[in-house]
Amino acid sequence: MSTSDIQVFDEDVNYVKTLADPIPVLAEDINLDDPSLYLNRELTWLAFNHRVLHEADDPRNPLLERIKFLAIVSNNLDEFFMKRIGGLKQQIAAGVHTPSLDGRTPLQQLKTCQAAARDFQTEQQRIYDILMSELAAHDIRIVLHDQLPEDARERLRDYFRANIFPMLTPLAMDPAHPFPFISNLTLNLLVTLRFPDGNEVYMARVKVPVSKDVSKRLIPVDGSLTFVTLEDLMVNNLDMLFPGMEIVSCALFRVTRNAIVEPDAEAANDLLEMIETELRERHFAPIVRLEVQPGMEPIQRGMLAAELGLNEEEDVFEVAGMMALRDLFEIAAIEKPELHDKPHRPVDHPLLANDRRNIFHIIRENGPILLQHPYQPFSTSVERFLRTAAEDPKVLAIKMTLYRTSAGAILDSLIQAARNGKQVAVLVELKARFDEAANIQWARRLEAEGIHVNYGVMGLKTHSKLIFVVRRDYAQLRRYYHIGTGNYHAGTAKLYTDLGMLGCDEGIGQDLTELFNYLTGYSPPPSYRKILAAPYNLKRAIIDKINREIEHQKQGRGGLIQMKMNALEDADITRALYKAGRAGVQIDLIIRDTCRFRPGLPGISERARVVSIVGRFLEHGRILYFRNGGEEEYYIGSADMMGRNLDSRVEVHAPVENPELRQDLRLILDVQFADTRSAWDMDATGHYTQRTPEDDSKKGAQETLIGVAEKRLAAAAKHKEKKVRSRLLSHFQWRLRDKNQP
Repeated sequence: MSTSDIQVFDEDVNYVKTLADPIPVLAEDINLDDPSLYLNRELTWLAFNHRVLHEADDPRNPLLERIKFLAIVSNNLDEFFMKRIGGLKQQIAAGVHTPSLDGRTPLQQLKTCQAAARDFQTEQQRIYDILMSELAAHDIRIVLHDQLPEDARERLRDYFRANIFPMLTPLAMDPAHPFPFISNLTLNLLVTLRFPDGNEVYMARVKVPVSKDVSKRLIPVDGSLTFVTLEDLMVNNLDMLFPGMEIVSCALFRVTRNAIVEPDAEAANDLLEMIETELRERHFAPIVRLEVQPGMEPIQRGMLAAELGLNEEEDVFEVAGMMALRDLFEIAAIEKPELHDKPHRPVDHPLLANDRRNIFHIIRENGPILLQHPYQPFSTSVERFLRTAAEDPKVLAIKMTLYRTSAGAILDSLIQAARNGKQVAVLVELKARFDEAANIQWARRLEAEGIHVNYGVMGLKTHSKLIFVVRRDYAQLRRYYHIGTGNYHAGTAKLYTDLGMLGCDEGIGQDLTELFNYLTGYSPPPSYRKILAAPYNLKRAIIDKINREIEHQKQGRGGLIQMKMNALEDADITRALYKAGRAGVQIDLIIRDTCRFRPGLPGISERARVVSIVGRFLEHGRILYFRNGGEEEYYIGSADMMGRNLDSRVEVHAPVENPELRQDLRLILDVQFADTRSAWDMDATGHYTQRTPEDDSKKGAQETLIGVAEKRLAAAAKHKEKKVRSRLLSHFQWRLRDKNQP
């Protein structure tokens, strides 16, 4: 690729400029602070969601799985406005003009993101129309109320009268009734009406009561797979709500509020009280987006924008089809096996499958165990580990970090441990975005059981995934642990790909002892023996390891860096990778969404590649690999390469030193790099292209790893697991070598 092929969009002057001038041919003259080297965080996140949206458009996926992907991207786009657009608007309101790493001011980013979001919405609607047609071929339909026969409409009216009408509260809007409060992401009807023979028009707002306690969004017609939307049912029965009045018009609208509300932590006397205040304030946070139907009268649209404090031209989005497509999860849940993926049933880890002994004995005798979710069950591994700790009389203490969790086995085990007289200390991160209310509830429940609950270090989120168990083994105390990449949440463990390590290494155990003492006490240790912990030594250690690969490359030992993560946003890490790329180090990155790094730039990242995997599960695991001149290093942990993770959170990456566990990690990396079905390659412009297999029978990486887990379990029963692992590893390394041949 020549430098003239590399382009970046300058939205201020609305033209495309090349990067040929800022990127000379001579690598040593390249300025690594040049903004043109870095992709925009927000736009690369939207690009990821385009890849997810493609799954909804891909006919190779079962139909209801495509509907699921359409619902996912709608939910993601809502969060994008709540967090990213909301954050940019806050910066603009505060008068911030400092450009981002890629050279855009907050205002420039906002304009670009809003334009990209409109294009995204148009593509959503196109795919929605296609999927509705395909659903109809399977007798699944979302229809208009007026299209139903009269007898069906009458039965729906009876349903409305009994189940919906009592929950509706019309709110008048006139000088005697102020403009009503509009909740975040709720659907609302703006009704205009007048008295018979009257000329004056009145307005009222009616909230569409979509909730698990009142009604689903999609109402089945006579128990069939034909549905009408709740708002459509309401519109056609407004005469019950406004008896004797003429309905002039009715239009649907929806608002999105800013989710970035940060109370002054320094002034807070009680962190729990501060987070509860934040939740209340978020309920009333400024609105960042108004969605309306295309047919809304201009005067009404303008009135809504003005009352909500929005710029009508920039902040109002017309939605031509169904609004709030995230409610399509209701369609995706329809039980039609032929329209879904083949059900996935996790298989037990080979070392845990048929061994009913105390799990601490298994770990102590076999060494560390690498867990791969959702290919292996959360219940028979992590939950078993914690349940055993709660019941084992030799366990003296349990310490744990909780970022996001769910009701069930994890909390039950902690409570049981406390009731059994064990010392239990839990760090609950109250500031986990969108999980604050649940975490407050869990914290209070644990405290009521006598568990020591801590909220972490002031000014830092605790994002690490750790369980630490102290057990009396024979005449000594031994430290056991689980270190993971994913949250202790049984639900997401079935949907996210994550890694975890059970072990009892003495060095890691000592490090975790000191880390937990810091989390529940005050001062951090001066250093750690084995773990890498943010915000202390993780970032510096990674940069040092990148620089070490440069030295190996210079000495002819072939520098190689491979990283798998959710996001690469941190400027220092990106700059270090560019420095390594300029020195000739091979850089292979598997990055799910946000990525600042641009592969394929002449003289700077020619040997680098960036791959994104999109499949039925959300990629969430994190792996760091450094060849280190043949003395290879592998790490797994909780941190992405983002400024917030490395500088403002407590994160832990742990070394994986066992040869067999390293083989397992190598297999994951090789399978994903060799994927020709669900992998996307990024080019120097930031554009992604999905790999196309030779035939549609090729499996994606996730389906392959499902098969690997099944084969290993079957082989373990015949004591041939090591042979199977070795054969699989050789197969994918051969595929990679073959693929990379010129």
